[in-house]
Amino acid sequence: MDIDKTFSALADPTRRAILARLALGEASVAELAEPFDMTPRAVSLHVSVLEKAGLISRTRDAQRRPSRLELAPLQEVDAWLEQYRALWEGRFDRMAALLKEARHE
Repeated sequence: MDIDKTFSALADPTRRAILARLALGEASVAELAEPFDMTPRAVSLHVSVLEKAGLISRTRDAQRRPSRLELAPLQEVDAWLEQYRALWEGRFDRMAALLKEARHE
């Protein structure tokens, strides 16, 4: 997986909204296009970017091509962010301890 492609795909609010919708279950491009003020073709381009980043997969189901969320790239992003999360949590814990100590002085 390419984390740069993942972050690039996640940079667009429409694509993040599509992922949020797919977190509820699979959907066709027409279904994904419903809440947006854009054509199904424009949504299809967003879906293509998400698919190339590995964030979604599409299958053929008779006449439909439903999209579904793929968790692996999001887990990779979460693992990458975890190192920074741990760093900041440690800093906040130290700051809280210093503030508590300062209040008792």
